[in-house]
Formats: sequence, C-alpha cells, structure tokens
Amino acid sequence: MFPLFFSGRGRKVAIFLKLALTLLGLGLAGNLAGAALSCALRRLSSLSRWPSVAAGAACLGYLAAGLAVLLGEGTHVVVLPMFHPLGGFSLSLDPLAAFFLCVIGLVGVAASLFGQGYLRHLKGRDLGSVGAWYNLFLLSMALVVTGANAVTFLFFWEGMALSSYFLVVSKKEDPAARQAGFVYLVMAHLGTACLVVLFLWPAAQIHSLAFARMAILWPGLPAGEKTILFLLALVGFGSKAGMVPLHVWLPRAHPAAPSQVSALMSGVMLKVAIYGLLRVVFTFLGVGPVWWGLLVLGLGVVSALLGVLYALMEHDLKRLLAYHSVENIGIILMGVGVALLARSLHLPALLMIGLLAALYHILNHAVFKGLLFLGSGSVAQATGTGDMEKMGGLIHRMPWTAGGFLVGAAAISALPPLNGFASEWLTFQALFGLGYHPVAWWSGLAGTLGVAALALTGGLAAACFIKAYGVTFLALPRSRAAEKAAEVPRSMNLGAGILAASCFVLGLFPSRVAAVLRPAVAALGGPHPPPPGSFFTLASGMGGASLSPLLLAAILVVLLLATRFWSGRMPERLSATWGCGGTLGATSEYNATSFAKPFRIAFAFLFRPVREINSGYEVSPFFRHSLHYRGEIRFLFEEYLYEPVRSFLLELADRFRQVQSGNLRTYLAYLFLTLLALLAVNNKWL
Repeated sequence: MFPLFFSGRGRKVAIFLKLALTLLGLGLAGNLAGAALSCALRRLSSLSRWPSVAAGAACLGYLAAGLAVLLGEGTHVVVLPMFHPLGGFSLSLDPLAAFFLCVIGLVGVAASLFGQGYLRHLKGRDLGSVGAWYNLFLLSMALVVTGANAVTFLFFWEGMALSSYFLVVSKKEDPAARQAGFVYLVMAHLGTACLVVLFLWPAAQIHSLAFARMAILWPGLPAGEKTILFLLALVGFGSKAGMVPLHVWLPRAHPAAPSQVSALMSGVMLKVAIYGLLRVVFTFLGVGPVWWGLLVLGLGVVSALLGVLYALMEHDLKRLLAYHSVENIGIILMGVGVALLARSLHLPALLMIGLLAALYHILNHAVFKGLLFLGSGSVAQATGTGDMEKMGGLIHRMPWTAGGFLVGAAAISALPPLNGFASEWLTFQALFGLGYHPVAWWSGLAGTLGVAALALTGGLAAACFIKAYGVTFLALPRSRAAEKAAEVPRSMNLGAGILAASCFVLGLFPSRVAAVLRPAVAALGGPHPPPPGSFFTLASGMGGASLSPLLLAAILVVLLLATRFWSGRMPERLSATWGCGGTLGATSEYNATSFAKPFRIAFAFLFRPVREINSGYEVSPFFRHSLHYRGEIRFLFEEYLYEPVRSFLLELADRFRQVQSGNLRTYLAYLFLTLLALLAVNNKWL
C-alpha cells in the first residue's frame, strides 16, 4: 500500500479525507478506462458514447472528492514511490486543490454528457483519438491541481498541453486547425520553459522539489530572486491563462477544437493556469512588494478591456466566446491584483474579499462559459457553420438551445440574479476597498481606475451578447442551413441544462457559496472568516455593502408580472413594418457587421479598421452590376509584437540555413572546430 499522510482535526475530518481519496482514485481510474475504451472501440462508431460516459463518471468523482475536502477542511497527501530520485510522484488534496477539482468535475460532467450526442454527428475526426485524448486531458488537469511536487506538476502540465493540442488538431484535413495547433503549442511551451526554470532554479538552494518545502523556504529567498520567480510565474502561467499580451493562441485554438473540448479549455484549463499562479505567488513566495499587485491589477484591466473590445468585432461565434475568455481572465486577475496589494499593505479584510472575488469568478466563468460553448456547438452542428451572418431565427427551430444560450449570455453580462452578477459585485467591492483604505494616493487611484474599467467592460460585454444572441437566434434566417436547422439530441441539451441551472444556484445563494469557498480562501490568505451575512444575503465587509440576489429576483418577477398585467389591459394593434416602399426580408435585418460598426468607429484608434469597396459597372457608376466589400480590423499585439519577432526568427533561420551546405568535408570541419573550442575552454591543449 502507498503511505498516506493526513492533517486535519478530529475523526470527521479523517472520514471526509478518506472518502475524498477514494473518490479521487475512482475519478482517475474512470479517465484511464475511458482512454482505453476509446482506443479499443475506435472502429465501432455505435459505441463511441462509452468513453464520454467514463469521462462523465470520472468527473463526478472529482466533484465529489473536492466537495468532501472543502466540507472536511483538511489536507490529504498520498505519496507514490515513483521516480524517487527526482522527488517522488505525489498528490496533495488541500482545500485549494479541492476547489479546482470541483471546477473540473462540474464542467466536465456537463461537457461529457453533451459529448455523447455531439460526437455521434462529428465529421472529419477520428472519434477514437478524440475520446482517448479527451479523457487524458481531464486526467492531466486533475493531477496538475493535486500534484504535491514540481515533478508531478510539470509532468502532467505537459500532458495537459499535449492532450489539448491533439484535440485542437483532431480535424487533420483542416489547415486552419493545424495552424491554430502550432501557435498553441509554441505558446504552451514558452510557458512550460518559464515554469521549468521557476521550479528548478530555487531547488538547487533548498534541495527539494516538494511543494511543502517550497512553502517554508521560498519566502526566505533574496528579494531579487523572488522578483524573478514572480515574473517567471506570471509569464509561465499567464501564457496558458490567455492573459494579454500572451493570448494570441486562444482565439485560434478554441474554434478549432470540438465544442465540449472548447468548453473545457476555456472554462477549466485557463483556470488551472490561475491555480498555478495562486499557488506560487500566495503559498510559495510570501509577501512581496506593492508593485506586484499593481502589475497584476494593470494586466487584468488591459486583458478585460481588450478582450471584450475584440470580441465585439468577431462574427464567428466561437472566436467571440474565446475573446470573452480573455476578458474574464482579466476580471479574475483584478481580484488577484487587489489581494496581492492587500497582502503587501497588511489589510487582511481586503485580502480576503479580493481572493473570494477571484475564486468565485473562477467558478462562475467556468460554468457560464462552458454553457455558452456548448450552446455554440449545438448551433454549429444544426447549421453547419459558426458564422453569425448566416444564422438568424434559430429561437423557433432550437428553443432549448436558445434558452440555455440566453441564460449564459445574461450570466456573462453580469445581470442579476445570475452568478456573473454576484462575483463581479464582489470584484467591485474589492476595488472599492482600495479607496476605503487610502494608504497612499496611488491606492485610491488604482481602485478608481479599476472600477471604471470593470464598469466599461460590463457594458461592452452586455452589448456584445445582445449582438451575439440577437443575430444568431432572433429575426429571420439568413441562409438555407438556418432555415432547416433542428433541435439537437436530448443529451446535448441536458449537459447544457446542468450548467444553466448552476448559473441560477450560484447566483441566488452567494453567501452559501462563500461559506464553501472559505477553506480555499483561508489556504491562500490565512484563516480569515468569510464576510458576514445571512443565508440569503452576502455582505462584503467594505462600507456596509451587502447583496441579496433572492430579493433582486423577487423584485424582477414582480416587475415582470406587473408589466404583463398592464400590457394585457391595453388595446393591441398589428400593422406591417414600413419598408420605404420596398419588401422587407432577411437581407434587411441588422447583422453582426452593422451592429458592431458604431463600436468600430468609436474605438478606431485601437482597431484601425481597413475597408475596401470595389464596384463593377460598364457605362455609369450609378448603374453597377456588382459590389464587393471587405472590412477588417488590425490586431495591436499581433502586428507590433509577434509579427516582428516572427519575421526576425525567419530571417535568422534563413541565414543559418547557409550552414547546411550538404558538403561532408564542411561538416567534418565543423566537428573539428567544435572539438578545438571545447579543448580551449577546458585548457587541455595549452
């Protein structure tokens, strides 16, 4: 048997932890069985749903294991004697890891249930490979968050990157998918290189790769080394999380992957990267200088604003959702930045509210973004396209999908009483808290700018999802595919329904969610109690502010019923829409391009739009027989950061190509000169 080490209080804690260990083991076994089934049944398309069933069962195990630890408030470590010279293969299930296991499990259950119907109609992909890599992807994420040393963490971090890469490029004949996979792999390994240096550099001084030893010894490192480690963590984890300017892979990779994989990549994998950042910065490095928090807060503001602005310009539904992932990662980083500032300024109450806001939004974003990606997958399967310009009228043909997508759109727009409103309200309170504790002039300024940026982000997000929902589901169909669309299988709607129901539960009972999150918050910021409040009310502890979503929901219901009552008593008159003497149809509707144009004009300094209009005529320009329009925007970081680096590397590679002359004598001369250089360095020939 493997040696087990417990830390906790009382018999109840031990029972919860043993239960969590059993459930975690069953979850890992379920994913391994799913991967094996995918390989064994890859040629039997009628049995392709069983790997999804195994994945769903595994995710139920992860969800239950995480809840057992959060309710038991203990720590459980399992040591497996493998790769012992490198520090051993070990797992640790503390409250922070348990919270992220819950995130993986909840979204994974819904995505796996959705996949049972989705994969049967997926064309152009090897379903056996998709099922195997899908299960290994879930397995890797679960083992990343439960890894107890650097070897375990890095091994499964790379497994998470490679399994998701193979899912992105699973449509082998699609060149866009291959290019997206290449960009994703480059950015993933850039982050991995930073993480290898992050963990191995201090290991030479502390002589350990165990996370428990790092938490004790890293805070004692010199301030300069801690700063370098902080920056390595920010780049390494930020590249996987989609933080600006390391986000370029995200809008390419998400549309290329199957939809349930996109839901996991956006809803879960990005949060696993945030887990790594929280673990290193709060648990290992200890208290840092004030500028750490200001930097993270600034990156969060930039990511949120740029993410939502670029999402407004997108007409592909999955690319639009991918940019909104960048936006929400920015909102999470705002909470993390406030918590870092509070820790540096020794403000425990503000530290607690910042961490609670970040963790709450991590959970909420996983739920509503997973729901939206599943909805986009249903739409793509029914219409054969992700282009919103070719949709319209789907609310009549796909009512269940339209209802689920509407819930997700309202939640991501932070509308009450859904879950996005609760976590963004907490983020606002954390930013306001910088003004309640004016340590210096810059703290109030940082909080004010953060509040303004978050408010602008929320307004733009609402506008973007009015566009996404209206153009996709309302009005008249704009293509034959949209006219012939039909509702997707029941299992797909059931998977989305789980996440839609979660949006309501997480939004209506924020005080209960805060109570469950208390152990994870304490693991990062010390044993501070959650904000005071009743069963139905969440209080921030900042200036007496409190939130009661149930009361808001009751007010909204009363207003809705009153509106229905009074509108029913008024006379009704129906008439045709005036069309200036012409016939109105699908071509007369507002489309995604026309909706986004005012924003494109208002933010032209950022988008720098390009527009070309070519018309064909023979006699007079007033009598044109053809008209071609092309409009696009330019991307700031791609043009000014990545394109110059790409051009430089290609030019450098072209110069080095001359070294490969193909002449054997030249290669022997290279070897001889290399040998002389090595001898000279070692002073062997003098």
